[in-house]
Amino acid sequence: MERKRFSVLFFIKRSKLLKNGEAPVRVRVTYDRLYVELQLKRSVKVPLWSQEKEKSTGKDRNSIELNHYIDALRVKFYQIYQDLELEGKIISARAIVNRYQGKDETFKTLYNVFKEHNDNCRKLIGTDYADITVRRYDNCLKYLMELVKRDYKVDDMLLREVNGELVRKFDLYLKTEKHCAQNTVIRYMKCFKKVINLAIANEWLTKNPFAGIKFHEVEVNKQFLSQAEINRIWQKEFRIERLELVRDVFIFCVYTGLAFIDVYNLRPEHVLEDSNGNLWIVKPREKTNNICNIPLLSIPKQILEKYKDNPYCMDKGTLLPVPCNQKMNSYLKEIADLCGIKKNLTTHTARHSFASVIALANNVSLPNVAKMLGHSSTRMTQHYAKVLDQTILRDMQYVERKISFFSNFNAEL
Repeated sequence: MERKRFSVLFFIKRSKLLKNGEAPVRVRVTYDRLYVELQLKRSVKVPLWSQEKEKSTGKDRNSIELNHYIDALRVKFYQIYQDLELEGKIISARAIVNRYQGKDETFKTLYNVFKEHNDNCRKLIGTDYADITVRRYDNCLKYLMELVKRDYKVDDMLLREVNGELVRKFDLYLKTEKHCAQNTVIRYMKCFKKVINLAIANEWLTKNPFAGIKFHEVEVNKQFLSQAEINRIWQKEFRIERLELVRDVFIFCVYTGLAFIDVYNLRPEHVLEDSNGNLWIVKPREKTNNICNIPLLSIPKQILEKYKDNPYCMDKGTLLPVPCNQKMNSYLKEIADLCGIKKNLTTHTARHSFASVIALANNVSLPNVAKMLGHSSTRMTQHYAKVLDQTILRDMQYVERKISFFSNFNAEL
């Protein structure tokens, strides 16, 4: 019986050049005189392309990378063809391409499974997921595919090809190429692991590439200001208007615990008055959609009053003219220098200071602090809450008074 012909041909479309003037590279997979064409995410300068060699003749880095990619892709198509033969499956050009693209149910690909997971999460933003969580999944996929392209010379890989080596390479890639801190690396690795666990649960993957690999978060000492430092910033007179504005926004966050994005989007409808005339900020957090309930103290009231007729606020419908986060953090460093504070001030320092110094140091209970911060549990709040020397001293002074009382009482007996 005559063997049916299988071939893989790489070529360029000279008639449909890209905006950069290069020709897109395409691949034609043929089996038994029927073919399927795919446009690859690659292009080449027309004079450098050799149709005889099906490669670029250039010696530049892009040409070398393109040729490596073509070689790897050719091998992959032939491997898929051989796999289908060994499995006794019906072979066609479409079946070969489907398996390459991960549309073959038996052979899912890493990119397609990860992207499908992210798309499903995106549909649940506001119910099961926060927008920032989905963005983290998207970034994780982006970085992972950058690594696959760099080290494996392919745009995607079969799920069954994912192994412990790739997991360890990704860990190293995040640290060395993306310069991620340890805890950020772990968050990305957890995203990757969740998708792998999903694949295992659906029986798309039989071996767990994370087996035997453990990740440990490091304790981060989050900085906060003392009450004296907060007072120093609040009482400082600034001659530069932008510094005065940033100081006011920062202090507002110190006394409300609002995160940057929440104060940036704070609107009149988020401030409510109760039956006793007390003003409250009642606002869903942008990050989690959890409701914050925060009584307004006198200092944040003063700040709101100061900016109530600000043209920017009136135009945007916000309560404060908050600059972007990058500018805020840059100007806060100037403020720290001018106030003689040797700490790295950021917008998030204000939130930590609120939890530790404004609330907990003044005997506000942990559940109440959690409610004001918009946390779903006190476990989250404990990351912000710091035990202060003054609270330790206060508690021990109380112990000493009790000991002294009972000692005197026993002496009288």
